[in-house]
Amino acid sequence: MPSETLPAWRAALRATPTLLRVGVAETVAYRVEFVIWMMTTTLPLIMLGLWTSVAAEAPFAQFGQREFVAYYIAVLIVRNLTGSWVVWQINEEIRRGLLSFRLLRPVHPFVTYAASHLASVPMRSVIAIPFAVILLISSAREILVTDPVMLLVLAASLLGAWLITFFILLMIGAVGLFVDKSVAVFEVYMGFFAVLSGYLVPPALMPGWVASIAKWTPFPSMLGFPVQLAIGSYHRRLDALGDLAIQWGWVVLVIVAALAVWRAGIRRYEAFGS
Repeated sequence: MPSETLPAWRAALRATPTLLRVGVAETVAYRVEFVIWMMTTTLPLIMLGLWTSVAAEAPFAQFGQREFVAYYIAVLIVRNLTGSWVVWQINEEIRRGLLSFRLLRPVHPFVTYAASHLASVPMRSVIAIPFAVILLISSAREILVTDPVMLLVLAASLLGAWLITFFILLMIGAVGLFVDKSVAVFEVYMGFFAVLSGYLVPPALMPGWVASIAKWTPFPSMLGFPVQLAIGSYHRRLDALGDLAIQWGWVVLVIVAALAVWRAGIRRYEAFGS
């Protein structure tokens, strides 16, 4: 690590507790908007009703009603814990000129954004708890993962999913430094995410050509992978560890890409005297 970056890292570490407290305060202050935003991610419940109706007639592929209940409630929980709204935050700060003030701080904006969004995880957990209780008291609990090693892999996969999601949205937000708004890019991204991540349809039920495309993208690592871990779809630890390695490879690639887009965007932003 170059010596000039050490002071920046020290400043970031010192500032992190304060940034987390500020993030918690913001989440509490805007709790109504936060809860409304969280509840808009309930599309898996609609898909759950659809697929359980199909499975009521007969199992579909290897999925019966129990498997669909476990899958879609796990999707809802993972999505709540790993989602992010940083793309809107960046676009709003660019529009209102607030990004200039953030750039003047001694801590890298990525650190401040990350602290703000990590601070919301406790409230996200509160939203997710009722769904977790439903999952645990339903018959679907019989297929949930219980292997201690796989539970550790699940925890690592949730962190990896959060990092990929956060930095992809940071990168999309940074595109707003080149165009008027990058929300349109986000809408296109969400279309691909919904189809390729397993948000709408379990990976096992995807057409072969869709599954082939998905495996070359980070989308399965953002949702389908931790969900499949949670519902016990992995029967071998080695397979799970292999997919975990792929997921964390995506983490590194996405962070590098986000930093590159951000730096290019900030150079343009500063060149225009913003």
